[in-house]
Amino acid sequence: MNQSELKKQALDILDASRVGVLSTVKDSKPHSRYMTFFNDEFTLYTPTSKKTQKVDELENNPNAHILLGYEGEGVGDAFLEIEGQMGMHDDAGMIDKVWNDHLKGWFTGPDDPNLLILAIKPTRVRLINKKGEEPQSIDL
Repeated sequence: MNQSELKKQALDILDASRVGVLSTVKDSKPHSRYMTFFNDEFTLYTPTSKKTQKVDELENNPNAHILLGYEGEGVGDAFLEIEGQMGMHDDAGMIDKVWNDHLKGWFTGPDDPNLLILAIKPTRVRLINKKGEEPQSIDL
C-alpha cells in the first residue's frame, strides 16, 4: 500500500473515531485514560480540565501515546498508534475549534476558566492490524 492510501485510511479512522486512549508519563511509568479526540488532519485535540493530573504530567513530559480506532471486532479491525508532543491551549480560538454541546457534562461552557485544550502533534503514526498485515508507518 502506498503512502497516499495509508494516509487516507488513517484520516478515515481519525474522522470516524472520537474516543481513544491517551497515555502520558507519571513517575517514569505510563498512565492511560480514555479521552475524546477531534482532529485537523493528523493533529489531535482533546479537552480537559486544568485541574487534572494529566496537565501536571504533561508539564513534566510532553510526550504522549494515543490508540484510536479499534472497534472491538477482532482481527482486521484497523486502528492507529500515534506518538506525539503535546501542547496546552486555553485561547478562545482553540476552544471554539473544539467546543461542542457534549462537553457541557464537564464544563459550564466554552468560557469555563478550567477548560484547557491539549493539542497533540504526531511524531509517528502507525496503521495497525489492517486485515492481519504488518503495522505500517505513515510519513508525516
